[in-house]
Amino acid sequence: MRIVTWNLWWRFGPWADRQKAICSVLRGLRPDVVGLQEVWSADGTDLAEWLAGELGLHHAYAPSANPTRWQRRLGDDRVGIGTAVLSRWPVLERAALPLPVPPALDDGRLALYARLDAPGHQVPFFTTHLTSAHDAAGVRRAQVEALQDLVAAHRHGTAFPPVVTGDFNAGPDSAEVRLLGTGDPPLRDAWDQADPGAPSATWDPTNPYLSSTEPARIDHIRVGPPGPGGLGRVRAVHRAGDGPVDGVWPSDHLAVVVDLES
Repeated sequence: MRIVTWNLWWRFGPWADRQKAICSVLRGLRPDVVGLQEVWSADGTDLAEWLAGELGLHHAYAPSANPTRWQRRLGDDRVGIGTAVLSRWPVLERAALPLPVPPALDDGRLALYARLDAPGHQVPFFTTHLTSAHDAAGVRRAQVEALQDLVAAHRHGTAFPPVVTGDFNAGPDSAEVRLLGTGDPPLRDAWDQADPGAPSATWDPTNPYLSSTEPARIDHIRVGPPGPGGLGRVRAVHRAGDGPVDGVWPSDHLAVVVDLES
């Protein structure tokens, strides 16, 4: 089972050309499930719906309840932003959880749960986008705790372990991300289980959309303990979207791709 997480950089930059590049990368990856952050919506549709139609996938989209701060950056209050899941299999149920945040930092970030009707075992899948403020580690910790509660509420009724994806805006050694490994169930880092030494930065200065930055891995896929027979065990992990498509880089983030035993 191939899992992808990707922050799509909303409608910033050459978004119409980037949209085509994003679709091209995903088509080449042939994912089974994708967690998407910074997904635009406008004129009665959204990018997740468009991608699902192009790729022949099901989808679930959860709009931000407070997009105002985003819209000010873009200068357009007609465009919404949200979080989404694409799936090869039908979405049986879904739930969106607004993440806790002080009013001064509230830009409508959330966690999205989708239960997927995969062959043999239903998959409890989660994707999220934590606050990006540099001095807000405590806020992200509270958001991770809320995410853990969401996982605990929806992980049951299947042998497949919960899969948690997203842009956490924090590195793997940060206190808020390490907290994911201490819950019930512990959510383990896919990179640590597959190839800890491989290039893993998803916020990378080789990307021309980043003016200056240090390489960082802020986009993560975490998986609960494997089920019977190694169900959900991490087999491989790598990055994608790490170069231009027809001269256009798809996003300011690189994607993370994980293959799980199914």
